[in-house]
Amino acid sequence: MSELTAAIPGRKSVRSFDGAPLRREDREKLEAFIASLDNPFGVNVKCVLLDAEKEGLGSPVITGEKLYVAGMVEAKPLADAAFGFSFEKLVLFAWSLGIGTTWIAGTMKREKFQQACGLAAGWRMPCISPLGYPAAKRSLKETMMRKGVGADSRLPAEKLFFDGSFDTPLAGGRLAALAGPLELTRWAPSAVNKQPWRLVAGENEVHFYEKKDKGYVGEATGDLQKIDVGIALCHFFLGLEDLGKTPSVILADPGLALPPETEYIATVRF
Repeated sequence: MSELTAAIPGRKSVRSFDGAPLRREDREKLEAFIASLDNPFGVNVKCVLLDAEKEGLGSPVITGEKLYVAGMVEAKPLADAAFGFSFEKLVLFAWSLGIGTTWIAGTMKREKFQQACGLAAGWRMPCISPLGYPAAKRSLKETMMRKGVGADSRLPAEKLFFDGSFDTPLAGGRLAALAGPLELTRWAPSAVNKQPWRLVAGENEVHFYEKKDKGYVGEATGDLQKIDVGIALCHFFLGLEDLGKTPSVILADPGLALPPETEYIATVRF
């Protein structure tokens, strides 16, 4: 099991930090990992570390943070899913070092973060995250936020994963063969825990779809729910790689009959 896969079951969003700066060795590991970030879409994603005090950065839902990471993506087709994939890899790696994070797309002064990270024309900064060591106890605000979105629960597998079409929940041998990667996918984080990904399995391939809700698309952020699909796809990739498979992403829309407000994103072959 890779260090990233091992981080998935226990990783939780952290909004309360202990106020300590990152240890030098942890920051160096984080910087090296950022330099190596990639995604299967071939879209450019960059991450920049920002000193909260020096740059005057903060968020009303975060306490005790000293450092942020701002994620930027080139505004082009598949940018949202690519960003979700890459940024989630960073989030999981940070957790493997004992560093807490939480995805933030709205509760911040976006212009200040964009200026601090040097956002260039033709790029977007969909999300940022604090980076730090979790406080011994969550703040009351954080506890209430987690409760409000049901952060510790997920939809059942039969509502997310399907066999051949959206009429047939995934079951039997095909479900068993993919049980590990699918469970990792089911527990992926998402904006207000909407879990907008839907997967339809075929022979040695799985098609990823976005189940849309209103209010998650903006000029500055892109489509946040497509980012969520990218996060789920990252988890699925990691699970497949742990099974010794070599997944790849292609665009191969099978032309299935779709439920309302559902859009094909990409196909994973392995």
